[in-house]
Amino acid sequence: MPIKVSFTDLQLPKKGVVIFAVYDGKKLGKTALEHDKKLDGLLANTLENANRFKGKKGEMLTLVSPAGSMLSHIVLLGMGDPAKLDTLAAQELGAGLVGLINSLGEKSALLVPDWAEGVALSEEALAANIGFGTCLKSYRFDKYRTTLKPEDKPTAERLAIATPVAKEALTLYGRLEKVADGVFFTRDLVSEPPNVLYPATMADAARSQLADLGVEVEVLGEAEMKKLGMNTLLAVGQGSEKESKLVVMKYYGQGKTKAGDPVVLVGKGVTFDTGGISIKPADGMWDMKYDMGGAGAVLGTMMALAGRKAKATVFGVIACVENMPDGNAQRPGDIVTSMSGQTVEVLNTDAEGRLILADALWYAQDKFKPKVVVDLATLTGAIVVALGNHFAGLYATTQSLADQLLTASKATGERLWQMPLDAVYDKEMESDVADIKNISGGRGGGSANAAAFLRKFIKPETEWAHLDIAGTAWANKDQGVTPKGAVGFGVRLLDQWIAANHEG
Repeated sequence: MPIKVSFTDLQLPKKGVVIFAVYDGKKLGKTALEHDKKLDGLLANTLENANRFKGKKGEMLTLVSPAGSMLSHIVLLGMGDPAKLDTLAAQELGAGLVGLINSLGEKSALLVPDWAEGVALSEEALAANIGFGTCLKSYRFDKYRTTLKPEDKPTAERLAIATPVAKEALTLYGRLEKVADGVFFTRDLVSEPPNVLYPATMADAARSQLADLGVEVEVLGEAEMKKLGMNTLLAVGQGSEKESKLVVMKYYGQGKTKAGDPVVLVGKGVTFDTGGISIKPADGMWDMKYDMGGAGAVLGTMMALAGRKAKATVFGVIACVENMPDGNAQRPGDIVTSMSGQTVEVLNTDAEGRLILADALWYAQDKFKPKVVVDLATLTGAIVVALGNHFAGLYATTQSLADQLLTASKATGERLWQMPLDAVYDKEMESDVADIKNISGGRGGGSANAAAFLRKFIKPETEWAHLDIAGTAWANKDQGVTPKGAVGFGVRLLDQWIAANHEG
């Protein structure tokens, strides 16, 4: 379970762990100075003699509790330069507390952030965002681990944050906690093994987790999709015994009578990708359980929006398939007709994500007539070559939409880098025997070519952005507010984008 964060007044405990803030230049806050008198100057004396500890952001110094004190540990936490203590810096500070509390073997701790003059955040925002960072970083997926040694199990359960604006901080944190719920939902889904998470169980998760929050969930099976002509989607899953599903979610944050044009989110949900007949190398194929990271992000975003009662109407569409190579699997060279009527020559069955998105994107536009559509997909290895694991690729049909998403990216730390959506890539996707082919056949520009393919299924009146999150959906090591494993990338980004641009 994630750490439970609470907010309290400045009454300090007589026992347990207390963490005091120290700003750049070894500056103690007002509360710490007052408490230091009861400790006979322990904090000030320690700082005076600490040569390496300067109070820079993230620095920590653990003190020995004085004789007669019932406190188990006293910790000094470097807050850094007050002017640089923004939302993301506060969240990173909170994330660092998870490892601290666990390293001390404690279940709980109390933090006194001691807001200082010049801090870029309000006092309540500082406290709330520290708590948010702690919550996000404390996520673990231990569901299938049955032999963990006691010393390997985390001890941290609670963090209390002492602030004179506890009520206001709790209000702000309440919204952030709902976003964290969405992030954790996505991380749980992405972490599940493919024998547990497949199209039908992913649809079940949408129903069971979102319906009680007021999200309408509809699931289309293969027979229904066949009637709609969704042949590029169905072709990807035809080699699997698991039936493909299209999950449609509707959240009416403005009320059904005032729905207007919904924002539509579309996600790639390949619950396991062998590559099909164009089979992948065995080494590393196990990672392909997270090829549904885009769909997972859409589900998590719907949970976050509904949980915090966002004042926006948002629909989600996720295409869920399993790409397997049996005797019925599609072959390189097959030609299939998409829901849009365009024919696609399938030269590589491992370029399957764009095939399922082609029909899902067209369905979303045809059904809901949205002005804005954003899709997320772990689409190409090429984007990982270009950007590594630090940025997701952003393609957009308008600069205004790109700018909105880039602004949300900077606000949340879920980093995007704008890539070219240019007509020069369209030429590379032309087929000699069909309207379009699913790969260019060349080695360069793989991510841009995939975006060019998807744009063929975007109507002229639709404002559209595509996020290639192949490098950011999974982390091989701890980073910031994300523990090793499933990141939940996209949930915080999309929640922020919708809050800033689409809430009434």
